[in-house]
Amino acid sequence: MSIGSSGRIVIEVEPDVKRQLYAALAREGMSLKEWFLRNAEAYLEEGGQLSLLLPKRIGADKAEQPTENNAQPNGQEEKWKSL
Repeated sequence: MSIGSSGRIVIEVEPDVKRQLYAALAREGMSLKEWFLRNAEAYLEEGGQLSLLLPKRIGADKAEQPTENNAQPNGQEEKWKSL
């Protein structure tokens, strides 16, 4: 894999994955660049390690995030999805 000196990153993904990702980001009012930079910065802040906690949903408020034991404040569990 060659790494150039420009700021451009090029990846190839399945067309269906690309379609789904763009649709999900459009629902959240976010561009692919914004989503990538947010996730890349979070990854780098964690020292290049993936978090064991569930990922934050796009556009979710902090109050909407799962608690440490994955239970909701009202005691009901909710399935969290990420892209």
